[in-house]
Amino acid sequence: MTDSVSDFGSVTCLTIVAEGILEERLLAVIEECGARGWTVSMAQGHGPSHHGVSGIEGGNVRVETLVAEDVATRIWSALEADFFPNYAVSAWAYDVRVARVARYS
Repeated sequence: MTDSVSDFGSVTCLTIVAEGILEERLLAVIEECGARGWTVSMAQGHGPSHHGVSGIEGGNVRVETLVAEDVATRIWSALEADFFPNYAVSAWAYDVRVARVARYS
């Protein structure tokens, strides 16, 4: 498979919004699960508990990664086991089409 712009394919976009203090730990888990890269940005918002989730010490981060489905499943399992029960973390996943799909699998 070539790494050309016309090389379209589907991958999973996994987005995680979490307390900023979790950034390094989240990135380590994402990498251990097989992601080749990610994007991190600052985030603020209002959660279902009606608390401003950006008010947490250190703010929040939004981490996005484009990965193969099996990698997304591994990351999600780690979130369920280690993050969801203990921290203010939200996550969602959806399928996207990308150019140069070989970069993400």
